Amino acid sequence: MSERILIIGAGFAGMWSALGAMRLLDQQGKADGSVEVAVIAPQPELHIRPRLYEKNASTMRAPLSEIFANAGVRFIKGYATAVSTAKNSVTYSDEKGRETPISYSKLVLATGSVLFRPDIPGLAHAFNVDQLADAAVLEEHISELRRLPESRSRNTVVVAGGGFTGIETAAEMPHRLRAALGKNADVRVVVVERNGAIGPDLGPGPRPVIEQAFAELGVETRLGEGIIAIDPEGVTLASGERIDAATVVWTAGARANPITKQVDAEKDAFGRLHVDRNLKVIGHSNVYATGDVAYAATDDDGNRTMMSCQHAQNLGRSAGHNVAADLLGVDPLPYTQEKYVTCLDLGPWGAVYTEGWDRQIKLSGAEAKKLKTRINTEWIYPPSAERAAALAAADPLRIVVA
Repeated sequence: MSERILIIGAGFAGMWSALGAMRLLDQQGKADGSVEVAVIAPQPELHIRPRLYEKNASTMRAPLSEIFANAGVRFIKGYATAVSTAKNSVTYSDEKGRETPISYSKLVLATGSVLFRPDIPGLAHAFNVDQLADAAVLEEHISELRRLPESRSRNTVVVAGGGFTGIETAAEMPHRLRAALGKNADVRVVVVERNGAIGPDLGPGPRPVIEQAFAELGVETRLGEGIIAIDPEGVTLASGERIDAATVVWTAGARANPITKQVDAEKDAFGRLHVDRNLKVIGHSNVYATGDVAYAATDDDGNRTMMSCQHAQNLGRSAGHNVAADLLGVDPLPYTQEKYVTCLDLGPWGAVYTEGWDRQIKLSGAEAKKLKTRINTEWIYPPSAERAAALAAADPLRIVVA
């Protein structure tokens, strides 16, 4: 029986893990079927999740079938439901609900993250942009608002959460609402953030630019406030304030896919698995974690990976290379990603681009928007389906910073 590298997930980290593993197998003369690289995922496509705050959400996907086929990666359509590290086995469910076990020699968990959903009354009434289908539902809702009678509620969007996704979503909303309701519609967008400042995880660096953009776009904020209830007509804040809104978008954070709970290993507060510098799960000789399920060091200065496309791409390349290296008995390449950047979309106003963990502003406005557009339309998409080009792009030393 051949050896098998099994990867769960076909997101940014999963796709690059598969190509990274095949790249090393090819270099070592083992792309002959003696080692199988297999990916389990619901569909052979990459959902461009960082763009789901934009319009036309249903188009934010890229096919992977040709890339996988040309690279020699086996695709298994299904949902992973169980992981047994004791038996080196994963159970997956197909579209008819049939469950099938599959063994592995080495496992890569690349299952990504899910939206954090706390126990707030009425949260089910909120929309989100976490997954492609969710974003498409929101888009359809916005397009149908014009059918409702004119009211303050109809014209108002509340965005719950003032982090990266919340800011990008809110900055798009005035334009999207006017596209649906008319260019002269009196629209209102309010961001509710529990912390006392917008973009708490982004730090003070880009904050003045975000505040300027919001002011010019007409986006309001409620800082140091929490939402305690949501209903079809709006939200109630902890202060008692009521905001009437027919549209509430929940963006308040993410957690690692809960399948990580089935791996008996140390995890951080977000459910991410602690990994060593080669991305092997600590305490497990045959299990690697990558992307949003990995709590990994980016450098020797104490910085850790973020749940972001920026890190997922390079984590994936490294995980794929190292899991194959482990299986073949060749030297790994420890993961490192010392350069950290942020490029935050601020809708029609522009964008802000920063460098370093202290997020020093390098570009803002229209100039930063050009960079953000290139990131969103080029850099985060899959490589060419041509085999040599796809494998070359999976080099773990090819650091893509955004």
